[in-house]
Amino acid sequence: MRTITEFPRRVKTIPTEWITLSDGTRLAATIWLPEDAVENPVPAILEFLPYRRRDGTVLRDRQMHAYFAGHGYAGVRVDMRGSGDSDGVLEDEYLPQEQADAIEVIAWLATQPWCSGSVGMMGISWGGFNSLQVASHRPPALKAIITACSTDDRYADDCHFMGGCLLNNSIAWASTMFAFGAQPPDPEVVGERWRDMWIERLENNPLMAASWISHQHRDNYWKQGSVCEDYSSITAAVYAVGGWADGYSNAIPRMLAGLPGPKKGLIGPWAHAYPHAAYPGPRIGFLQEALRWWDHWLKGIDTGIMDEPMLRAWMQESVRPATTYPERPGRWVAESAWPPRDREPSMLHLSCSGLSGDWQPDAKVIVASSLSTGVTFGEWCPYGLAGELPADQRPDDGRSVCFDTQPLVERIEIFGAPVVTLDISSDKPVAMVAARLEDVAPDGSSTHVSYGLLNLTHRHSHEHPEPLEPGKTYRVKIVLNDIAQAFPNGHRIRLALATSHWPIAWPSPELATLTVSTGESTLSLPVRMPSPLDEALAPFAEPEQAEVEPHVIAKLAGRNRTITEDPMTGETVVTVHRERSSYHLPAIDLAFEAQAEEHYRIREGDPSATSADAKAVWQLSRGEWRVRTETYTRVSCTPQTFEITAAMDAFEGDVRVASRNWQRSIPRLLV
Repeated sequence: MRTITEFPRRVKTIPTEWITLSDGTRLAATIWLPEDAVENPVPAILEFLPYRRRDGTVLRDRQMHAYFAGHGYAGVRVDMRGSGDSDGVLEDEYLPQEQADAIEVIAWLATQPWCSGSVGMMGISWGGFNSLQVASHRPPALKAIITACSTDDRYADDCHFMGGCLLNNSIAWASTMFAFGAQPPDPEVVGERWRDMWIERLENNPLMAASWISHQHRDNYWKQGSVCEDYSSITAAVYAVGGWADGYSNAIPRMLAGLPGPKKGLIGPWAHAYPHAAYPGPRIGFLQEALRWWDHWLKGIDTGIMDEPMLRAWMQESVRPATTYPERPGRWVAESAWPPRDREPSMLHLSCSGLSGDWQPDAKVIVASSLSTGVTFGEWCPYGLAGELPADQRPDDGRSVCFDTQPLVERIEIFGAPVVTLDISSDKPVAMVAARLEDVAPDGSSTHVSYGLLNLTHRHSHEHPEPLEPGKTYRVKIVLNDIAQAFPNGHRIRLALATSHWPIAWPSPELATLTVSTGESTLSLPVRMPSPLDEALAPFAEPEQAEVEPHVIAKLAGRNRTITEDPMTGETVVTVHRERSSYHLPAIDLAFEAQAEEHYRIREGDPSATSADAKAVWQLSRGEWRVRTETYTRVSCTPQTFEITAAMDAFEGDVRVASRNWQRSIPRLLV
């Protein structure tokens, strides 16, 4: 990574700028802008997050926003209501209030003497979500956005539910937000009122896990903020960015197909991070690419970016299974439109002998997996840290029913969403099916490619699920995650079916046995031939950024994942220890440290013994001032309910200043 210290325009930093909203709430912002911006106004680029600009994202913020400022923009990083040094309480994700606040901030930015009146908005994950949501309101000054690692569908394609199945990442994320919402503002910024602001947050910090688990179907709670409800509401130009290793790549093809206005897509091999700093590599000069986008839409400079293909993606080569890849070999490919025109999928038929291009006589295949199937899969949303990606899938393939092709006689490349169609019946009214697509090498090693989940009660609708009639055969479709992947000759393509995918998804209330009728069951692959557009693509620049905020690392971020199986009890426990980077910021003499641990327990033969718990400890300190929050969330179940237990304790020094406990029992609604 190249660090840039000299820019076309000299940069100044406003460490804290207060933006007062119409209801009197004050939001704290850090602004990087050219020194001469008042004499020569510039467009503004807003990033609007709950992750604490002064100590939480400060290292990343300066590298990016100072870079934009040096090229003639105002980089603006704002703490949302209830986060960091801003007033209020953080009540939930993506609320209408959050969007209204951002609209007011955009209007404020457009009227500043240093702003040209044009505004862009960008962000990764939460900031990518709210960039889309705010754009759907069409604030006049907002001309373009960059949305990275985000989604257009809060129910079907976020960390909470997948195919109508409850994702355990929802519980882990709820624990993280539980901790974020309990942090105080900085006394050096807000003064003596810091403690009153902190106590207000502690007394009103919501149990988001209960809200999310309460809404088990695609109701108005999830529709609000899902821009797929009305793509036509977005008229600003949209650049959608993501990575195949991330949990959020599916939204990019969907938005390219659905958005009516100017749009571009970029999908690399990356996990959940900006492409100039992401793993697996190769990293790219993403900040230069962003400048080309901003220059075109905010300054009216013809950079040629809109003359290039609509979608650029990394075609991944086959690799041996590993939980970490520094780089994924492959090449850039391009599509001028999405979905591609005049491209027919390749259909493979399921049979007792595997997968083939020819129809085979109908047979009945039983699928009844152990509950621990899925333990080798890794994280739902990797961040690029060691140990997050799927390991060799052979152990889980052994717990599944697998359909393999014969060894391929020629190379096959796919790009898009594989689709599994099954004629299937269940002996229980609620059941799930997990479908995994694997690349099987001649030595038998099984590398994960894509997957999809379906709660079979959601076979027709996520909004109005229907119980299964035991013994009745239904035709269902499982849409797997989009992917660009090459399968070499000599390898086999494997479809693995299972009735569990733990600990990614919560199991069904009862053990279910599925029967697949193979006669009309198929795997549809989006096969793609190389295109002349691929060869015409210009290479990306090498990654670069501005100087990082001075800091001293005390501990690097990391993950430690262990799997423990007890053959006496049949219990499998997946433990994930998450270490966030701990560091000291000399400029403000502030030290930050945080860590979390999760346990996912399941017992063979007894879905009611399933549980997930997460605890986190966060600490801020400066001299004798030291605050610490400890949060704990546990979800367990009966066949009829989800049971949530949670606790939060906050300390100033060694004195506990707040303690809260929650107990919630939530009915299971065909989940």
